[in-house]
Amino acid sequence: MSTILVVDDETNIRKLLEKELGVEGYRVLSTPDGERAVELVEREDIDLVILDIRMESQDGIETLRQLIRQKKALPVILHTGYAEYKMDFSTWMASAYVMKSSDLKELKETIRRLLS
Repeated sequence: MSTILVVDDETNIRKLLEKELGVEGYRVLSTPDGERAVELVEREDIDLVILDIRMESQDGIETLRQLIRQKKALPVILHTGYAEYKMDFSTWMASAYVMKSSDLKELKETIRRLLS
């Protein structure tokens, strides 16, 4: 069973992804901030991270940098409602960029592809 870490400061997004990905058979951990995400990746056996960009404490781009430094092969999906970040050079370190949507089909397909 693969373990996915959801990093998003929106409680409803975290709960939705925990439920939906749990039904898909994944073990799901979640946190509202980047600092805690870095700690969890260090302590837990995380197979993939779903990371929001705009968060109140540490933003997703800085968190992405730290995660990549910590564990280079860790797949990270940037999951955001803001398309303009896709052209930002600093987001290119991520394994994938998925726009937030009420339809989780693209996100789930991306997860399956990255974990296969």
